[in-house]
Amino acid sequence: MNNLDISVIVPLKNEEESLPELAAWIARVMEENNYTYDVWMVDDGSTDRSWEVIRYLSQQNSCIKGIKFQRNYGKSAALNEGFRKAQGNVIITMDADLQDSPDEIPGLYNMIVQDGYDLVSGWKKVRYDNTLTKNIPSKLFNWATVKMSGIKLHDFNCGLKSYRKKVVKTIEVYGEMHRYIPVLAKWSGFRKIGEKVVEHRKRKYGTTKFGLERFVNGFLDLASIMFVGKFGKRPMHFFGALGTLFFLVGFLISLYLSFAKIFYQQYNMADRPIFFLALLLLIIGSQLFLTGFLAEMVARNAPERNAYLIEETLENKDQ
Repeated sequence: MNNLDISVIVPLKNEEESLPELAAWIARVMEENNYTYDVWMVDDGSTDRSWEVIRYLSQQNSCIKGIKFQRNYGKSAALNEGFRKAQGNVIITMDADLQDSPDEIPGLYNMIVQDGYDLVSGWKKVRYDNTLTKNIPSKLFNWATVKMSGIKLHDFNCGLKSYRKKVVKTIEVYGEMHRYIPVLAKWSGFRKIGEKVVEHRKRKYGTTKFGLERFVNGFLDLASIMFVGKFGKRPMHFFGALGTLFFLVGFLISLYLSFAKIFYQQYNMADRPIFFLALLLLIIGSQLFLTGFLAEMVARNAPERNAYLIEETLENKDQ
């Protein structure tokens, strides 16, 4: 069935205990609301029995499908593969640890279908993991993202989001950019981005898979996204402009020194520190300009960025 109401994408790693409860909960919500749906559980290199559990759940419920990565690629890779497979008119993502409530699905769905949003991000206004190591970095991260992107969301990190189908088929997610999907959507031209307060539940099984390093990587990816969003299709406009500015300043300094040497002859040009500054600016300017030229050529011939080794795929063709 290719015309589904909802596709749910669940990236996971080592969540064997929570998967049966999550699958049953999602099925109950879908049946109560008469939604046609499928669920894509993407196993991101689990070392426990998560894939065996997904196999069993798929046999019990044909709406549940699975993708198993050959190794751990990260949440962005899992979401990207899920986006490629999803066929629902509305795509909903959620974590597998039961901290995201499937009871939020109808509200997120209606904001897309009835209210006309392109993307709705969950906001865990009341949290159960307000530790200093998570709360303060998260607030700093969200503040920086709002300032740089102009998208006023409270919780970019929330895994519970809903999307119009066209959004997920347009964007590409890689690296650690899953938390910046609203930014990617905005740069792709999807402007109606909303927010919904959602329930945050205590973790019932296992331990968190994320550490402080995700915030360091997150800020680097934010800088990358902002650059690619503005100059990804025209890198020469950035590097070329900067290179021209440096070269021009270096040239003017050199011109001044040459003029002073010719008409006054009071010093040796090589004895003045500003002479070496002029040379440095000329060299850097030339290199930046050349970098922009090469980047322009690369941007026009970039290969497929996402290429993941998928060991196995579960998909019921008869649905």
